Amino acid sequence: MINISLITIGATAALALYLGVRARKGRKMGLQQWAVGQRGFGSFLVFLLMAGEIYTTVAFLGGSGFAYGRGSAVYYILAYPCLAYVVSYWLVPPIWRYAKQRNLITQASFFAEKYDSPALGMLVSLVGLAALVPYLVLQFKGLGIIVSTASNGSVSPELAIWIGGILVAAYVSISGVHGAAWTAVLKDITILIVIVFLGVYLPLHYYGSFSAMFAAIESVKPGFLAFQQKGISLVWFDSTIILAGLGFYMWPHTFASLYTARDQRVFRKNAIILPLYQLVLVMVAFVGFAAILKVPGLQGSSVDLSLFRLSIATFDPWVIGLIGAAGMLTALVPGAMITMAVATTVANNIYRVVHKDADDLRTASLAKFLVPLVTLIAVYFALNASNTIVALQLTGYSLITQLFPSLLLSLLRNNPITKVVAFAGTAVGVATVAIFGLGFLHLQQVIPGLPQAAYDVNVGFVGLVLNAAVLAIAVVAKRVSERQGLAAECSPE
Repeated sequence: MINISLITIGATAALALYLGVRARKGRKMGLQQWAVGQRGFGSFLVFLLMAGEIYTTVAFLGGSGFAYGRGSAVYYILAYPCLAYVVSYWLVPPIWRYAKQRNLITQASFFAEKYDSPALGMLVSLVGLAALVPYLVLQFKGLGIIVSTASNGSVSPELAIWIGGILVAAYVSISGVHGAAWTAVLKDITILIVIVFLGVYLPLHYYGSFSAMFAAIESVKPGFLAFQQKGISLVWFDSTIILAGLGFYMWPHTFASLYTARDQRVFRKNAIILPLYQLVLVMVAFVGFAAILKVPGLQGSSVDLSLFRLSIATFDPWVIGLIGAAGMLTALVPGAMITMAVATTVANNIYRVVHKDADDLRTASLAKFLVPLVTLIAVYFALNASNTIVALQLTGYSLITQLFPSLLLSLLRNNPITKVVAFAGTAVGVATVAIFGLGFLHLQQVIPGLPQAAYDVNVGFVGLVLNAAVLAIAVVAKRVSERQGLAAECSPE
């Protein structure tokens, strides 16, 4: 029997590979061209690369799975990018201007130049790599779930992950950011149609209206749609929105997307338009809510299957193929940008710092060589990951947002902190996330007796507060020292 779903997914994968490879045509792929498109992308392509940060496997599978398993807490996925876009209206243009003036191609180079500190650049590189690994893993993990489920098991998750890794490594090595941009066009058109259709059709098909769907859930599972009193509570919700909103533009691959623009006006246009684009994610949540009563019993990481379990029970195989194809693209495009960012960071900000004689040609060659290796590492972890997709994403955000305070201060006309202080604050924040986020210690053990709300705060937000506290203490100490010195100069002998 012909598996029409698998044929549709395979044809889409072939088209994505074709577009990704063809994007190189007529271009000589030097370091600037390969990594940041020679800073020549217009509004449309930059918009799609920015939108690529929204519609990943986190939105497609993780969003519906989180709604299925956690209820209203899923709306953090809708809220935090809106905060990020407001901040980006003022934050992003000066980043772009400085990077263009200095011909920067990575996030770590931005910090190293701003603070005149290769050591800080190295730390930023390591933090970025530590955050990007789980984020890249979740793209491949989601890819495996999507292709295997949509093909009705004809392709195993493991094989799907391997095939996806080969596709990404191939067109990223050949075309760089141009390949990601061209496939982003295909992805966004497909995913918007699929998400809007599912988010509207499924609730109406099974419940008759959106209000009837929520009433039915409340009737069967009273209180499920309200925030929990502990754990995933309102405090967790608020702290996570702030953490992820401030960290949205801190990802190394997002910096690379910013660098591609030919004009800074692009970013303010995007800041106005993207919040409207974000409303589509409401539909993702609606799919998860619709699945709660129709495909009950999913537990643990299986909640990420809620969208497909309900879709398979509802639609013909050819529709499932289209849904699977759209989901596959949500993994390939961000996966390409992340893979390229990791490879470029290692080549430009670790290898090049150690080997100071390395020129652009040598660095570009190494970055392209590293793409398959980075992909292989991500595939390995994806094959052995057991966390839900949202959990992997939040781990990355907890780490990467620790770069925000030092970045923000570096944009001021007179930066009040030194490179040592920036290094110390970032290190404290990252160490906090590593110690508490990985379970070596729990806040209750260190400071017992606090109200429950204190223990519900996202651990990344706790690290961010301590990070900012280090910077604030250093600034105050510096000003006190300056005033004491001034007083000593002015006092009579």
